[in-house]
Amino acid sequence: QVQLVESGGGLVQAGGSLRLSCAASGRTSSSRAMGWFRQAPGKEREFVAAISWSGGNTYYADSVKGRFTISRDNAKNTVYLQMNSLKPEDTAVYYCAAAYLGTSAQALGVINSYDYWGQGTQVTVSS
Repeated sequence: QVQLVESGGGLVQAGGSLRLSCAASGRTSSSRAMGWFRQAPGKEREFVAAISWSGGNTYYADSVKGRFTISRDNAKNTVYLQMNSLKPEDTAVYYCAAAYLGTSAQALGVINSYDYWGQGTQVTVSS
């Protein structure tokens, strides 16, 4: 069992920055790839970024590439999402998720590759 708790969301002006954190607990949490997804009102949940269990490989959606950075600190069982140059279209609830053990890199952009989810944190970017 893995528990995930996100924090760091809030209201920010366009062009600003936020850092989201995801605190993980559970015996296998540091052995899993982790991902961030987001869901805007009336839209489907979409992939934002993912990181391998070691932190050595990262993956991003085209819409956030160059603006967002995912990282992890396994000693603290925490995953981060640094979001810079935020745009109004980044407004959404952001979810942290833990991938199934052994998930391939090619599958990390797929929602069904993740079996544990946090409760989400709201990010609102004003224009």
